[in-house]
Amino acid sequence: MSEGASQQDVEPRPTLSDASASDDPARAAAEAAAKKVSRRKDLLTRLATAAVLIPFVIWTIAQGGLVYLAIVIGIGLLAQHEFYGLIVDKGARPIESVGLAFGFAVMVLAFFGTEYQAMLAMTATLLSLMVAQLGKNEIQEAMASISGTFFGVFYVAWLLSHAVLLRKFDAAASAHHDPALLVTLGLTPQSGIFLMLFALVPVVLCDAGAYFAGRAWGRRKLAPEVSPNKSVEGALGGIIAGVVGGLATKWFFDTFFPDLSAALPWSMAIFFGFALCVVGIVGDLVESLLKRDAEVKDTGALLPGMGGVLDRIDAHLLGIPTMYYMMLGYIYLQAR
Repeated sequence: MSEGASQQDVEPRPTLSDASASDDPARAAAEAAAKKVSRRKDLLTRLATAAVLIPFVIWTIAQGGLVYLAIVIGIGLLAQHEFYGLIVDKGARPIESVGLAFGFAVMVLAFFGTEYQAMLAMTATLLSLMVAQLGKNEIQEAMASISGTFFGVFYVAWLLSHAVLLRKFDAAASAHHDPALLVTLGLTPQSGIFLMLFALVPVVLCDAGAYFAGRAWGRRKLAPEVSPNKSVEGALGGIIAGVVGGLATKWFFDTFFPDLSAALPWSMAIFFGFALCVVGIVGDLVESLLKRDAEVKDTGALLPGMGGVLDRIDAHLLGIPTMYYMMLGYIYLQAR
């Protein structure tokens, strides 16, 4: 939910010019008009970036295979690098080379292996970081270095590896359930296309809905210490938009590609859409908390109007794993 987050996660301190503007109504009006124009330009830039990203993401998911893996890895490593930048801003020194190497390994193992093997890589990550820290000259930051580097692998690479698992959900679910049951439920090798898009759409529309609803009706602060511009009204508006978006996605696939969406019934689509919106809001607030702690507005500037890659995927880092485990849970209930 980077739109809401990128507005102003770090509040500016009042300056002398602000004070003088308050004493001059004409100047205050001119500055308010300039801010309005700036916000409009920022929104247009954001929409232009989204117009490029959305078709690219849909194409990537539809492609699947090694192309999909390569793009997920690229996104993950960029986001992980930005996360380590937050740690540097806090004054610590992560072992970035080791963290990125294991982040790469976790996502690759999720594709060629299973989630269990990816989890084993997380254990190997921690052990390797401990050994690598022993070779550093500075020992004063040992705990911050090891924990920060490991959290980067977990928070970005491990969570994002579920995008790989969800895209190949039929194969991933076969490790937990009888393949015959999966066929009965309507799960096919291409069902992952629908499941990935369903995991993304409610979160994206919740983000957009929260932005516009918050600007129109926002009164009560949702988490003032973490992200001052987010409101309860905005969150409610975002959840409504996200749930509707999830149902629209289900309807679209049921109408044009029914084989891909057959595994997710309408009753579950409503619940899943709501859960994804709530988790997406939490994911956005978590990243806002990290940025506020590091005293930065955005994690990067790669995406015009949206900040960095981590700013763009923050909500999805929790949303995609949630979709994956909710689907596993649903199938488990059907197997009983």
